[in-house]
Amino acid sequence: MESTSVVTSKGTTNAVGKWFRRNLQTSMIIIMMIVIWIFFSILTKGAFIGSQNISNLFRQMTVTSILAVGMVLVIVTGGIDLAVGKFAGFVSVIVAFLQAFVWYKLIPDQPLLAATLSVIAGLSVGILVGMLEGYIVSYLGVPAFITTLGFQWIWNGAILLVTGGRTIPANQPYFSYIAQGYLPLWLGWVVAAVVIAALFYTMFNSRAQKRRYGFATNKLSLDMAKTIALSLVILFYVYMVNQYNGVQVPVLLMVIVAFIMAYLGTNTPFGRHAYALGGNMEAARLSGINIKRNVFLIFVLMGLLCGVAGIVLASYVGYGTISAGGGYELDAIASCILGGTSPLGGSGTVFGAIIGSLIMASLTNGLQLLNVTPAWQYIVKGAILVGAVYIDVYFKKNR
Repeated sequence: MESTSVVTSKGTTNAVGKWFRRNLQTSMIIIMMIVIWIFFSILTKGAFIGSQNISNLFRQMTVTSILAVGMVLVIVTGGIDLAVGKFAGFVSVIVAFLQAFVWYKLIPDQPLLAATLSVIAGLSVGILVGMLEGYIVSYLGVPAFITTLGFQWIWNGAILLVTGGRTIPANQPYFSYIAQGYLPLWLGWVVAAVVIAALFYTMFNSRAQKRRYGFATNKLSLDMAKTIALSLVILFYVYMVNQYNGVQVPVLLMVIVAFIMAYLGTNTPFGRHAYALGGNMEAARLSGINIKRNVFLIFVLMGLLCGVAGIVLASYVGYGTISAGGGYELDAIASCILGGTSPLGGSGTVFGAIIGSLIMASLTNGLQLLNVTPAWQYIVKGAILVGAVYIDVYFKKNR
């Protein structure tokens, strides 16, 4: 009996080792994040991993993460969207304007209805603009880089027109809860249990589908180890934030968006076609994939997520400002690249983008705790991004 358990243990260890070697880039991302957390925890004498700071850290990454999980599919197809930051900022300004000047006059005593209408308006603007950008890129043939660069300038000007150079309040009741609220402590544990159950279901379902279609599967012990490790991380997070005020509402929203995007990317023809386009567009065309329609839908989806991010941004900041959304496009792109999305197209995951967002947020948060000047913060993040791209190119060449 003892020898059997030893053999099983060795088999699991070997399987883990093979997985790390086969997924070296993903492994390095996880190791990088762990090293960053240990580094800042030591330098801040534990303040970095305090319950309040962890709560703030995850809240700070939500807008970037929502944009990044949409950007994954854009980059996977070989495209780019430089306008997502300013577009999210424009949505935040529109939502703030409606809250302060429209609903305040039309329905002054119905804050819940006002918040609901603001959310609907923000999502609608996101979808409509996504359709416009997608049409220009896919059907008119204007390169995504030029199209989105032009729209970035457009949103800069539109924000100035809507705000008139002033700050617009967006801190009305109910609407503020979207990004500033917390779940009750007991509900945080319920959500954690549901997420963990979903992880195990997804793992077993994925194994069953692979066997059904004749694909090789990992050892069950390896898949169990990965799922258990992720479950422990979730439990640790809920335990830590419950020591403060509980699970943040925007983090729950981010998790929901990430699960939906991960499902779309890996379990639907839409997602598989996106990866096929990035891998070899000509082969995808010859295999019957409608390239124009798929690129159009990807930009529509990106527009919708910009709407979600803009709503969260307005609720989080509490205002619509002339600088709204500035720099978020760079953070979103950097999060995707750090998370293993290849700038050459064809590969990338939503999970990796979330990890990349966490790395970016951790760097910013840790450097701020150490009172490092903004100039050096930009230099550090830029150097890490260039290094991540070099690693991606290096592995591509070797493969």
